[in-house]
Amino acid sequence: MKLNEKLFANMRAATKTLMSQGPKAATSAIHEALKVLTPHKAAAAKQAAAPSAAREAAPAMRDLNAAPEHARTAARESVLPPGAGAQAGAQAGAQPQAAAASAQEQYVKNTVQEATAAFNKLMPDLLAKLDRAGTSGHAAFKMPHVDLPGMHGGTSATPAEALPGKFTDGSFTNAAGTRTYKLYEPSSYNGQPMPLVVMLHGCTQDPDDFATGTQMNALAEEMQCMVVYPAQSVQANSSRCWNWFSAVDQQRGQGEPSIIAGITEAVMHNHAVDRSQVYVAGLSAGGAMATIMGTLYPELYAAVGVHSGLPFASAHDLPSALAAMKGNVGPQKASGKSIPIIVFHGDKDTTVHPVNGDELIKRGAHHESKEIVTEPGRVPDGHAYTRTVHQRADGTPQAEQWLIHGAGHAWSGGSARGSYTDGKGPDASREMMRFFQTKR
Repeated sequence: MKLNEKLFANMRAATKTLMSQGPKAATSAIHEALKVLTPHKAAAAKQAAAPSAAREAAPAMRDLNAAPEHARTAARESVLPPGAGAQAGAQAGAQPQAAAASAQEQYVKNTVQEATAAFNKLMPDLLAKLDRAGTSGHAAFKMPHVDLPGMHGGTSATPAEALPGKFTDGSFTNAAGTRTYKLYEPSSYNGQPMPLVVMLHGCTQDPDDFATGTQMNALAEEMQCMVVYPAQSVQANSSRCWNWFSAVDQQRGQGEPSIIAGITEAVMHNHAVDRSQVYVAGLSAGGAMATIMGTLYPELYAAVGVHSGLPFASAHDLPSALAAMKGNVGPQKASGKSIPIIVFHGDKDTTVHPVNGDELIKRGAHHESKEIVTEPGRVPDGHAYTRTVHQRADGTPQAEQWLIHGAGHAWSGGSARGSYTDGKGPDASREMMRFFQTKR
């Protein structure tokens, strides 16, 4: 049986196991399926004793069911044949060993590429099936993002390739530092004023991944608006989290808020943007930072969208951040004018407690809400939810809360091609855009 046939058979077995047994079987089932990538221990020992160009090796494995904040590392792990490090240190000048190592390295590279190619063919379908799994009374299992070489077709620009607009790179620098960003301009843009949405990704994500998962570029094409995705750097945070819990990053004109505001202003300066229709939204750490931006720069952002995020000033250091994520939000901090806000949160979120969503709505509706309307709903073949709208005297929404029943820490209604998404809906991206349009 060829390698790819083994992979397909094993991955199908893993899918069946996951769908029937639930999340607890995830790690063991998937690791079992991936054993075809790892040489047998006896064979590995034999090959280590006798150098050969035919040695097999495997990439270092990581726990596929790790906690979300640890699911991805800042850089991919190296692929090395057994004993390569020791050989390099002791026999760097020996030509026979060098030749063997070179041949071995090429063999490993070919083997991993073959395995990866076969795995990639199956992975998208597997992820989709896992997202929809919910048999035997178990909740659907959401795979964390798995970063394997070549999984995304060898390019990070896939989110915009199928769309007619432009997805371009940019960079902004001020006294607080430098951050890159990506900007999507819809194909209908010809210099006329358009709305602008600032999208702040979650931990371990980047603009391409976030655009793919939220599908916001497709909505921008449909609704004729621009979307900018600021990128957190690994130098500022090794997990690419926005530092929402840092005291300096909760102050106007300082830290990361000043950089994000600067990116927003730069896009507005270089493109025709309707200044009355600029919005900011984010997921998790990005959602917490979106709240900070709306609070500190109310004249810049007309409304805020928060998915699985936290209130402004809910933490001032790492210990208080962990406490807030567990639900210990603390007393409300006065933040001036209420922010028009739409909030999404899964009631099974074990990373950021759902009480944070309640607190966000409480602060957003402060002094502005005149009537509260609550309505239950359900996405066909998807999640049930409770939508609560806090209306102003004129009937327009000031704050809107979507509590998604059975959902965890993931972007609701997102694409399985991106990380931390839940395809069972409701569609958070579309609902945020609809809410933003009421704030013109």
